Amino acid sequence: MKKQYNWAILGCGKIARKFSEDLKLLPQANLYAAASRNIERAQEFANELGYQKAYGSYTELVQDPQVDVIYIATPHSHHHEHALLCLRHKKAVLCEKAFAINLREAQEMVACAKENNTFLMEAFWTRFQPSFLKAREILQAEKLGKLKMVRSDFAFNAEKNADKRLYNTDLGGGSLLDIGIYPVFASLMALGKPSELKTMVNFGFTGAEESILMSFKYPNGAMASLASSFASHSSIQTEYWCEKGYLRLNKRWFAPTQISIWEAGMDHEEAVPVEEIEGKGYQFEAEHVMQCLDNGQIESPKMSFQTSLDLIETLDKVRADAGIVFAGHD
Repeated sequence: MKKQYNWAILGCGKIARKFSEDLKLLPQANLYAAASRNIERAQEFANELGYQKAYGSYTELVQDPQVDVIYIATPHSHHHEHALLCLRHKKAVLCEKAFAINLREAQEMVACAKENNTFLMEAFWTRFQPSFLKAREILQAEKLGKLKMVRSDFAFNAEKNADKRLYNTDLGGGSLLDIGIYPVFASLMALGKPSELKTMVNFGFTGAEESILMSFKYPNGAMASLASSFASHSSIQTEYWCEKGYLRLNKRWFAPTQISIWEAGMDHEEAVPVEEIEGKGYQFEAEHVMQCLDNGQIESPKMSFQTSLDLIETLDKVRADAGIVFAGHD
């Protein structure tokens, strides 16, 4: 019988609530503790989601010997600080994306995991979605020929509120690290790190980046056209253009979705069968974490340290080209 793991939540916001609902689908996962900087908020969250304990500080949480693995769900401006806190107390960590604000912070997190022989993984849930995995399988088999272009977008018209995370520069605000990271990930997983990149950017009313266009070029001649924005809505799709046709991950492509495919000579697109799932899709990353812990691993073979470092390094280069700076971090 497989071990049951006591899961804890660090940061009781919206994403933590969604993750917790899917965590309930996994027999190996026990909803053990929730922590916030406010005990009332932590207790309310724990009561609502079914956690056994609530803590009013993160230090209290990591000092609990019964905690096995912690999901960090605070703003990405605090991931570095909170991941180090957990790892130094030998708590396995699943850290919500963006992994950190910059490459230096991410490298320190990875070094800390290795030093403490403790598991760490970026919670990039897209990497584990059945639809995304199916698309990768088709592309890697070159059923449509070689991949030549990635086109990916993620945009929605966000509330213009200077105090909330999306436009708050103190919290790493801006579309790039919040949602632009998804299109960059779509390109990275298909083509690797770009050899050249160029950006166009528009800054919002707080000075946070509001909209960004990114163009990537690769040594093999492939290219990527990527975009994110808090100023408008988009189709939220990812297309892979190949020599013999194209594949599209449909609306909300980063989550469980449908796949459309077209090959030269076809009269119309066809749907690719994708398994139906229960829940929203967060359970797959959590299940993978527990598989790694069962195997005694401190690094995921699917969402490796290097994958996260390559991603944040690429985002750093995008920010450098666009002039996006986070005071106190850069």
